[in-house]
Amino acid sequence: MTDVAVVPSSASEEDQRRAAAALSAAGLGAGDRLLVSAAASPALLAVVMGALRTGIVPVVLDPALPADERAALAEDADAALDVGSDPARLLSGSEEAELAEVPLARPMHYTSGTTGRRKGVWSGVLAEDDARALAAEEIELWGFGPADRHLVLSPLHHSAPLRFAVHTLLAGGEVLLPGPFDASRAAAAISTLRPTTTFCVPTHLQRLVGRDDVDWSSFRRLVHAGAPCPEPLKRAVLAALPEGSVWEFYGSTEAQFTVCSPEDWLASPGSVGRARPGRRLETDERGQLWCAVPPWARFEYWRAPGKTAAAWRGDRVTVGDLGRVDDDGVVWLDGRREDLVISGGVNVYPAEVEAVLDAHPDVVESAVFGVPDAEWGRRVVAAYVGAAEPAALAAWARERLAPAKRPKQLHPLDELPRTSTGKVRRLDLPGVLGLPDA
Repeated sequence: MTDVAVVPSSASEEDQRRAAAALSAAGLGAGDRLLVSAAASPALLAVVMGALRTGIVPVVLDPALPADERAALAEDADAALDVGSDPARLLSGSEEAELAEVPLARPMHYTSGTTGRRKGVWSGVLAEDDARALAAEEIELWGFGPADRHLVLSPLHHSAPLRFAVHTLLAGGEVLLPGPFDASRAAAAISTLRPTTTFCVPTHLQRLVGRDDVDWSSFRRLVHAGAPCPEPLKRAVLAALPEGSVWEFYGSTEAQFTVCSPEDWLASPGSVGRARPGRRLETDERGQLWCAVPPWARFEYWRAPGKTAAAWRGDRVTVGDLGRVDDDGVVWLDGRREDLVISGGVNVYPAEVEAVLDAHPDVVESAVFGVPDAEWGRRVVAAYVGAAEPAALAAWARERLAPAKRPKQLHPLDELPRTSTGKVRRLDLPGVLGLPDA
C-alpha cells in the first residue's frame, strides 16, 4: 500500500540522532519540554524519540485542538520550544547527536480532570536504572522484537498508541502508519502488510470485525484498552484472530494497572485481568482501586501539587476508578468515575464540555452525560436550559471543542432534574429524555 508510511527502526534511529542534535543546537537540555501537535508521521516518532533519549520531555498535543485550548495548554506546559505541526523541521540538518539506549523520560500527555481543567502527567527525567527498567517492562510484557511490524490505528497524541510505537522501534521492529483511522484502509493494511502487533480501542474492533476483507492471521498480539469491550464483540475478536493473540489491559494516561490474557478473560468474562508484573491492586473503603507501582512508574500532575497528593498514598496511586479484586487476583471494574464518558477510547469529562456550552449567550445551564453507542462505546449527549437552537449550539461546540468532546445530541429542557440539595441529577437525564442508560 503506497499510502502507508513504513518506519524501520534503523532509519528512525538516524532521524532521532538528527532531531537530538537540532534540539541541542536550539538550547534544549534534559528536563526541558518540547511542544508538538502533529499528525502521525515518521518525523513525529523520530522527534519524540530523539527528545526522550536525551532527557527532553515531549509534550504531545492533539493537532485537532481548537486554537484557544491549544494556546492554554501551551502556556501551561511552558515549553522551551514549540514545533507545532511541523516536527520535520528538526530533521533538516546533517548533524547527529548521541542517544541514550532507552528513553530517559516519559512524554507529558494532558489528561482531562473532573473540574474541566486538563492535567499534565509529568515524570521528569528518570534515573538511568529506572529508565532501563521502564523500557524493559514494556518490551518484555508485549514481547516486542526485531521481527515485529506494529500497526498504528490510534492517534499518537494518546499515550498508549505512542508507547507501543516507541517500544517497537526500541526493540528493532517496524512501525506502520496508515494515517487517520479508516476501516477500509485499515483492513487493506492488515491484509497486505501483515502486521504482527497493534493497539486499538473497541471502536476500531467494532468497525473491523465481521468484514470479509480482513486477514487477521499475521497477528501475534492485538491489544485493546481505552474503554470497556462488550462481551459479544470480545468473543467475535477472539474467534477471528489467531489463538492466544487478543490481549487487553486496564490503565490510564497516568499509569498502567492490569494485563488480561485471552485465557484469563475466557475464565472471567468481563474482567480486566490481573495486576501487571511488579504491581499490586487493592480497593479502599469506598471501593476505589489503588495500585502499588514500581519507582519508574511514579508521576505527578504538572504544577498541581494538591491533585498529586490526592492521587498518592505512599507507593500506591489511584485515578478514581471503582472496582474490586477477587480472591484469585482478578480485577473487575464496577464503574468509572461517575462523570466520565469514554467515547471511542477518549476520556470526555462533562465539566469541560459544559463550560463551553454554558458560555453560549442563549444557554442558561447545561448537563453532559454519556449513553450507550454500538460504534463508540458511549456517545456524548447534552441537555440544556435556554433559548439556543440545537443546530446553533452544535455549531458553537464545533468551533470550541475537539471532535470527541462535541455532543452528538443536544436536548433543550425547561429545567434540569435536581437533588434536594440542588445538584443536577445527571444519571436521571437519559430517563428524562427517553434515552438508553445502560
